[in-house]
Amino acid sequence: MPHHNPAQSRPHRDRRDLHNLRMMLSFLSEYRGRALLAIGCLVLAKVANVGIPLVLKQIVDALEKGGSAVLVLPVSLLFGYGLLRLSSSLFNELRDVVFARVRFNAMRMLSRKVLEHLHQLALRFHLERRTGAISRDLERGTRSVSTILNYMTFSILPLLIEFSLVAGVLLTMYNPIFTIVTFGTVAVYVLFTLLITSWRMEFRHTMNRLESEANAQALDSLINYETVKYFGNEGLELERFDGTLFRWEESAVKSQSSMSLLNFGQGSIIAVGVTIIMFLAADGVVTGEMSVGDLVMVNAFMLQLFIPLNFLGVVYRQIMYSMADMDLVFKLLERTPEIEDRPDAEELELNGGEIHFNQVDFSYQDDRQILFGVDFTVHSGEKVAIVGRSGAGKSTLSRLLFRFYDVSGGSVTIDGQDVRSVTQESLRSAIGIVPQDTVLFNDTILYNLRYGRPDASMDEIRQAAAMAHIDEFIDSLPQGYETVVGERGLKLSGGEKQRVAIARAILKRPRIMVFDEATSSLDSATEQAIQETLKDVAQNHTTLVVAHRLSTVVDADRILVMEEGRIVEQGKHQELLEHNGRYAKMWQLQQEDQRAMVYRDSEK
Repeated sequence: MPHHNPAQSRPHRDRRDLHNLRMMLSFLSEYRGRALLAIGCLVLAKVANVGIPLVLKQIVDALEKGGSAVLVLPVSLLFGYGLLRLSSSLFNELRDVVFARVRFNAMRMLSRKVLEHLHQLALRFHLERRTGAISRDLERGTRSVSTILNYMTFSILPLLIEFSLVAGVLLTMYNPIFTIVTFGTVAVYVLFTLLITSWRMEFRHTMNRLESEANAQALDSLINYETVKYFGNEGLELERFDGTLFRWEESAVKSQSSMSLLNFGQGSIIAVGVTIIMFLAADGVVTGEMSVGDLVMVNAFMLQLFIPLNFLGVVYRQIMYSMADMDLVFKLLERTPEIEDRPDAEELELNGGEIHFNQVDFSYQDDRQILFGVDFTVHSGEKVAIVGRSGAGKSTLSRLLFRFYDVSGGSVTIDGQDVRSVTQESLRSAIGIVPQDTVLFNDTILYNLRYGRPDASMDEIRQAAAMAHIDEFIDSLPQGYETVVGERGLKLSGGEKQRVAIARAILKRPRIMVFDEATSSLDSATEQAIQETLKDVAQNHTTLVVAHRLSTVVDADRILVMEEGRIVEQGKHQELLEHNGRYAKMWQLQQEDQRAMVYRDSEK
């Protein structure tokens, strides 16, 4: 394994951080004026804060000059002291109020942009992604923007402004040695913090990675709850989850131990710096170069500077961690979608909805070709069925039609227009699908039905539900259309989910319909009723049917038989039976299975 040199990676890391900060600042553009106003309030708060020790010096000196016979308090100075404290608090709170809109809007816009980008990424990315890890990275990335803006506005900038003002006062009023010691202490502190924190960052990166991995494993096991129970593998899932968490625990302990070392080092540097400053101030009072008021003022300045500086290590660490978290999100945003509209893409112009697969080749991976020279046409209003064994490439055809992937060779056209030359939105709005594995949103039945056409009226939704033979079932539920279906539609049976999918597709009113094993989860009686519905729906549509059960496609205008990515037979049902080829053998096997099933049922 090649040796990793941190010195070589650091310039790249710095470039990434600067790039990410520029990206983050672009989300502030909408409220640029508010951001500048917040900085103005911040400057005024710090001017008031630095004025407090100056007034305190005047008060002490005034009292000292009067000695024990002081009869009149320096009332104006005391009022000034109180007013400065009030002003500091007021402008700090105004800064928070003004900046709140900037910060939360930036978080909202980033979250929106990430989700929008995730929807633009191709199906290949979503089949390979780990939902839990993506969810965790999105949460941490959005939170990181808030953290960085918070610390920059409420910690780093205030400290820099206050430090500059204090340095100016010290240089103007006292021996340069005070400024040298102050700057020197801060420089040593910052250098120490940078070196130790950079060393510690690897522990944090490992923690983040393992935390995402553990969350993804937990979510995966919960999504597959039924499978876990079927095989009694609760122990296996816990062992896998706990194994990842154990490695996370080891990294977390190292991170905490190294943080204690860092905190002790930072405290030591500050203690030495403050002690030297106080020795110099006390010596100035003894020699008469400084008054007691000067000693009090210098001490107050040191407290104001070093108390927040004591948290600079925490701030720096949090910013570094947040930069790492934010980097994950911005790298995701920089990921180029595999499927994009061409610059000159136009809206799909539908005439009859004729589909043509023209010598289509396709591979999911370069080393495994799925389709070989697939060539067929589905004429306007025609119903064409595609049958074949599992893995023959049937469902891949519908994915290419939707342009979830681009063909490796050949073309797919609708009414003579290559699907790659039209906008994805117009293409997909023209096609309705009833998939084999229907996944529903964890919302109401009404929401899932209306997803087919969000502006549909309630009467149209009820009509679509009736056509899909699910209206009576919905009306029988206590909450009716407001019934929540659970995650991925878990509370509904497979048949109920498929009927919701059919109603949703009907409601969409597309010109082209795709049925991908649309009745595979239905019982025989319901399937018969649904088949009649699908037949009615198909009459006014160009229809592509992917089927395993041949009995569902006997009425198709044409049946294509696929095997190992090629069309090996095609024709009407009766023609294919007379041909006595692969289709005839498949039909014979399924008829024998059907007779055996009927016999078993009659024996019960």
